[in-house]
Amino acid sequence: MLQKEKYGKRLVPIVTPFKNDMSVDYDAIVKIGEILLKRDYADSFVLTGTTGEFFTMTSDERIKIFETMKEAFGARIQLIPHTGAASTQEAIALTRKAKELGFDLVMVVAPYYTKPSQKEIINHFSLIADAVDIDIMLYNIPIFTGVNIEPESLKELSKKSNIVAIKEEAELRPKQISEYLLATPEDFIVYCGDDTMVLEALAQGGNRIGGFISGGCHLFGDRMKKMINLFLSGNVLEAGRIQLELLPLLRSLGQNGRTNPVCLLKGAMAMVGYPSCLPRLPLTPATDDEMIKVKSIMVRIGLI
Repeated sequence: MLQKEKYGKRLVPIVTPFKNDMSVDYDAIVKIGEILLKRDYADSFVLTGTTGEFFTMTSDERIKIFETMKEAFGARIQLIPHTGAASTQEAIALTRKAKELGFDLVMVVAPYYTKPSQKEIINHFSLIADAVDIDIMLYNIPIFTGVNIEPESLKELSKKSNIVAIKEEAELRPKQISEYLLATPEDFIVYCGDDTMVLEALAQGGNRIGGFISGGCHLFGDRMKKMINLFLSGNVLEAGRIQLELLPLLRSLGQNGRTNPVCLLKGAMAMVGYPSCLPRLPLTPATDDEMIKVKSIMVRIGLI
């Protein structure tokens, strides 16, 4: 059973900063973590997630981030390495390394590009769970993987004692959170993976919603904390106003067909004191026109 209180409500998937030569800037990722802690924007850090651009990184680079962040923050905040990979073999190897480094919980995305069947998805996660004695949070994000972890598949996977939670990219199928909750035991935890759907997730799941995994918390983790506290204390209308205020900014990070908001998120972060850094190719930095729109919204809602 996952001790969700240990990880808090705000799990921030830290961006991976890249230098001009596209190498990982390990010093800058520590600086980003320090800023998040200083500003009280995070309760836990997720390492090499989608916002962390794991899909363009080697296993060695990801492991070095695990090691770097464990050394810098292991005694100060909970860390959750993402160990998912396209191949089952690589995912097992990364998960074993996370266990060896002393992590208690990993996040593992559904296998991507291969478009496996539901039977193959169940087999993939089952093999990882059987191979490594560590708590596992599954990660469902069909917009990138091309596959959905169906509720019936999750029902089967939740029988594994160390598969204890799932992160759901909720906006694509808003009621799937409810379907996941109905398909799993009472101690199975669901995390919202979409900044635009936090209140909707809490309304569906109550105490079984562990919290949310939010790249936007790099910019407004304090507001997210206030919003959740307002909602849980019964001040639903005020909480809703905060979520509504943030929506245009979140939408602006996906300008010009950008599916992953990390490119514009990095540009916005640089405007509020984080180290300047690049996304890794094929993703490209925000254009001046894109950042003019992002900045105008940030000024309007008081982030700058």
